[in-house]
Amino acid sequence: MKPTTQHEKDIAYVVHPQTNLGQHEKNGPLIASRGEGIYIYDDAGTKYIEGMSGLWCASLGFSEERLINAAAEQMRTLPYGQTFAHRSNEPTIALSEKLIGMSPVPMSKVLFQSSGSEANDTAIKLAWYYHHAKGNPDKKKVIGRVRGYHGTGLATASVTGLPHMHRDFNLPFDWVLHTDCPHYYRLAKEGESETDFVNRLVSNLEQLIEDEGADNIAAFFAEPILGVGGVVIPPADYFPKIQAVLKRHDILLVADEVICGFGRTGEMWGSLTVGMKPDMITCAKALSAAYMPISAVLLSQPIYEAMVSESDKIGTFGHGYTYGGHPVCAAVALEALAIYEERNIVQHVREVGHYFLKRLAEFSDHPLVGDVRGAGLLAGIELVKDKTTKAPFDKPQSVVAKVAEFAEQEGLLVRPIAGETLAFAPPLIITKAEIDMIIEKTAIALDATYRWYRG
Repeated sequence: MKPTTQHEKDIAYVVHPQTNLGQHEKNGPLIASRGEGIYIYDDAGTKYIEGMSGLWCASLGFSEERLINAAAEQMRTLPYGQTFAHRSNEPTIALSEKLIGMSPVPMSKVLFQSSGSEANDTAIKLAWYYHHAKGNPDKKKVIGRVRGYHGTGLATASVTGLPHMHRDFNLPFDWVLHTDCPHYYRLAKEGESETDFVNRLVSNLEQLIEDEGADNIAAFFAEPILGVGGVVIPPADYFPKIQAVLKRHDILLVADEVICGFGRTGEMWGSLTVGMKPDMITCAKALSAAYMPISAVLLSQPIYEAMVSESDKIGTFGHGYTYGGHPVCAAVALEALAIYEERNIVQHVREVGHYFLKRLAEFSDHPLVGDVRGAGLLAGIELVKDKTTKAPFDKPQSVVAKVAEFAEQEGLLVRPIAGETLAFAPPLIITKAEIDMIIEKTAIALDATYRWYRG
């Protein structure tokens, strides 16, 4: 029988990423019909708090007229423009200047793409390009971290440190290495201080580099705060010590700011929150508040100079995307950055983020909760089978998925992620009163899950 409802048509025709496809055939989708502020409404008119900003990205909510108008105006003026072979357009030039001016560390140039995966894939290629220009063509290997997430392309999924992103896709590639996740709560040894934990991770990285040979390693990829991998916040001295190792071995540091950038952590950049000083920065998501698909790689001067040298030698810089530097996407991103500044969004996130984390900490005594952590408006609640031993549940993801299910029934959309963690990343415009609503709905969901778990 031919599908007739939107629900049936979705099951019949749409493939859903990061989804149990067999389960989807049974349950089907939640179909979003419209958005307003921090809320979305489904096709039946049910209202939900979008507690994840979609995919960590709708930072200004779902009804920001200024972004809509920016897109419409640019559509009427120049709906498409490209940046290949000496071509450009005014919004792309202006956005490049803006990003360089607001970078957390000195940067020189900007290269645009359409997604975070594309940005990180570009950064991998540029790390290789750089080392070729410097006379080190054997520096090919790339270090990611266990639980790190950098995208779903062949290269970026390889650098990602999540097994389900590799299994049966013939990944990761053999030039990818993985080192420790800086998750103190979960991975510290008994009695190990944060300092000792960091020193052990640094020692393990040194050993990895020695085993593989520094002359074979091009770059180290890291999110300032791991997102999909469990909202993992590194100890304060983690990045300074890691960076010292990388610098000594001429290994580039790439900051994956796709989730953390543009105010999410209570600073404009996650790098400022955790003390990163990268050679390249990748960003996307909140760059346009998710209203248009755009990403960027910010390049330091040494990397750009190497690119110039190689392109002169080869005859051209052989890389690019059709929609990189799209004028409509750039115009919307410019307007989003203007809104962040005019409304002092970073300060707002600091204020409401402090309140949010304080309220979330109230769940620390709940029998299912092992750890509550976060920065700004990026937070996670890690669930455990046993609070004393931190033992995980017998079936991974089963309990945290149930919390998300009960939360959805209460009108709150949150996401179960790696490590039995419930993630929160509401739009940056959220108010304290709306945070209280999230807490109330989360409390109901946790209690309902506990009753379900106890049987």
